[in-house]
Amino acid sequence: MSVVPAHVIVVDDDVGVREAVDGLLRSVGLKVSLFGSVADFLAAPLPERPRCLILDVRLPGRSGLDLQSELTNTSAGLPVIFITGHGDIPMSVGAMKAGAVEFLPKPFRDQDLLDAIQVALDQDRAQMVGAATEAALRARLETLTVRERQVFALVATGLLNKQIADEIGVAEITVKVHRGQVMKKMGARTIVDLVRMADSLSLTDRPAA
Repeated sequence: MSVVPAHVIVVDDDVGVREAVDGLLRSVGLKVSLFGSVADFLAAPLPERPRCLILDVRLPGRSGLDLQSELTNTSAGLPVIFITGHGDIPMSVGAMKAGAVEFLPKPFRDQDLLDAIQVALDQDRAQMVGAATEAALRARLETLTVRERQVFALVATGLLNKQIADEIGVAEITVKVHRGQVMKKMGARTIVDLVRMADSLSLTDRPAA
């Protein structure tokens, strides 16, 4: 299986900083995209994951903090590392509370930046795996019949076969058959697996009888 190369996006209006960071990251085998403003960044397509964003706080036009807020609100899932020559403690605390991986004052040590990038890329890889897992679960869910989905949701609440049968008005043996089909189609080895899948899919509301 091919490995998707990590990609780091740098948004900083200082050409010297952009070039220095670009040289550092390429020296350790990372792909890099450079932008001088938030507008330039937003005009370009996001690279394939795993990826992260190195972002200056003060930029011409919209600030780095404004961009972080927008990315959070749009659920872009892009890990952010702030770099700044004008930061203060309240600003750094606010950025970290909003989900930033790191807040580095300029000038920063190369290793500190590389360490933060590793954390950010690991975070994005984990997000990617989680999204792929959820997509696979939802694809399996689509193979269930309406009745099987109903039984799936009720099993997840902890009801026994007899209780489920009473709930939906069928014979207990019918519930057993549907439950077996749900286990098979969802790829669940145990009821615990099935309950975890239901939780991931937010199937916790009991359907109407």
